[in-house]
Parts: sequence; structure tokens; C-alpha cells
Amino acid sequence: MKVLLTGTASGAGWPEPGCRCASCSALPPAHRRPFGLVVDGAIPFPFADPPAGYRVCAGGLGLAGPDGSRLLRLPEDRPVPPGGDRYDLVLIDLLGRPERLGELRRAGLADRATTVVAVGLDHRVRSEEELSRRLRLWGAIAVPDGAELEVVSGGTGEAMVRRALLLGGARSGKSAAAELRLAAEPYVTYVATGPDGAGDGEWAARVRAHRERRPPHWDTAETTDLAGTIRAATMPLLVDGLGTWLAAVFDEHGAWEGDRAPVAARCDDLVAAWRQAPEPVVAVSDEVGMGVVPATASGRAFRDALGRLNERLAAESEYVALVVAGRLIEL
Repeated sequence: MKVLLTGTASGAGWPEPGCRCASCSALPPAHRRPFGLVVDGAIPFPFADPPAGYRVCAGGLGLAGPDGSRLLRLPEDRPVPPGGDRYDLVLIDLLGRPERLGELRRAGLADRATTVVAVGLDHRVRSEEELSRRLRLWGAIAVPDGAELEVVSGGTGEAMVRRALLLGGARSGKSAAAELRLAAEPYVTYVATGPDGAGDGEWAARVRAHRERRPPHWDTAETTDLAGTIRAATMPLLVDGLGTWLAAVFDEHGAWEGDRAPVAARCDDLVAAWRQAPEPVVAVSDEVGMGVVPATASGRAFRDALGRLNERLAAESEYVALVVAGRLIEL
């Protein structure tokens, strides 16, 4: 099958006519036109009554060709179809809910050999450059309007970075950036290192916001045994975060005012596990050395220990970025 994409944007196009947002203002008119799809020069989407030899599937969202090739067009407002045979080409809106690609992969409808093309593009992303960055993380591509694609098994996915460290201050957007990196994965374990918020309404609200933002198919592990969790991993991990982990380690060993040697040993063990991680791991950590100098010796000891840990993990990471006001500065 050959697929012609007459447009790749959302219903209003990108830029959206009359919109003055930063994304739309930076683009020429009709940069991307509203989505349009024609298969083999004669079969438009949505698929309803194709010629002999073609078969409609997934409730009109999918099409199988005479040569056995299969494509799926998944609009933003349609749920992931039930599991079945994999598709060779998936056209999907990823800007609103990239985790739906993870659901497709989890259901066996797509894999790393599936060509995934992002459509429904619009000002939900600030630029074509940011769009490309996100799609590389998710194993997807964007194509220009008027592109013709041949539905074959090939794949667009790149090898995932094994170790990624995201640093930032409080409310910098570092956790959301970390979650975005793994959003399209079929299996992820979220490693929560902080308390559950029982008895602390403000902290409980933070924990609840994080839980609601994560894809529902992700697993969660609440532990301070980070080294053991990394060594035993069988799927990608998201560790959030190293600051709360280190504070818990200080608590466990009574190190705020006492002997800090056990904390150093735990950090050594974590760095060793990080270096030999069997699965991809993304960790979030606080950048605490850029603010006010703590007034207490224990506060300064924590700041110094976390700073040293960040430095050591960064040295063993393929990707490190500082998140400031939701923007990533790659280091």
C-alpha cells in the first residue's frame, strides 16, 4: 500500500488561523494543513467500503492491503483498539497523550519495527524543533504535508538512552520532562523514593498530582533500595527522585547529626548499580547548589552529598539536562 498524507495537522491547521500564541506566530500561514489521508490513490480515511482485496479493521480505523500490509489511523478522541495483529504503519496524534503509543505497543499492535508517524500536529508543541525532540524519544517521526509513504515493515525507533539524569530546582518541570521521555514505552516502573504524604496534606497533594499525570499502565515501586531496584530491573525505570532518596538515607542511618560514612557507602553502591544498569533508567534530581547556603551543618552536609552524587551519576550518564522553567538545557 501507498499512503498519501495531504495534511498532517489538527483540524484547524498549524498555525491556527488568528492564533497569536508563540508557536503559531513563528510559522508561515498553512505551514501544516488539516489532516488528510488517501491510500493507493483512491481510498480516503475514514475507511468504509474499500475495493476488493482490502479489508477494513479496528472499527474503520485500520486497513489491510492485498499484500498483507496493515495501517492504523488513531485519532485523538478514539481509544486504543483491542489487541490483535501488529500494524506496519501507525498514524497517531501524540501531542496530547503520547502514552497511547505505549498502550499500542503493550497490546502488540505496534512494536519497534512499526513506522509511527505523528499527525494532528498543532500549537500544543512550541516548535518543529521541540516536536522532533519529543518524537525521537518516542520512536516516531513527522513528515511534511504531501508526503507519500509506502507501508512496509521498517521502523522508526532509535535505541533508547540507557542512563538519563534530569536536574532542576523545585517546580522546574523536571519530573514532567522525565515522564515525557518514557511516555511511549509499553512497560515502565515508576520508582517513588519519597513518603506517601500521610499526615501532610501539602505533600499528599504533590504525590496525587504525580500519580494522576502518569500513564495508568505504568507500575509503581515505593522503595529506598535504589541500587537493588536498578540491578533487578526488567523494564525501563523512572526514579523520582534522588533528593528524597538521599534524605531518606540520611534518616535511615541517623546521619543528620551522626556518622555519615553509611550514606557515602549507599551512594557508592547506587553509582555502581547505575553504571551497570541492565535496563534504561531516567532519574530526577534536585540541583541544590544554586540557592541559599543552608544555615545548619546538617543542611550543608545534605547539599554537598547530593551535589557529589549528581556529579558522579552525570559522569556515568549518556544524557544529562538541566530543566529551567520547563525548558531543557542539555549538558
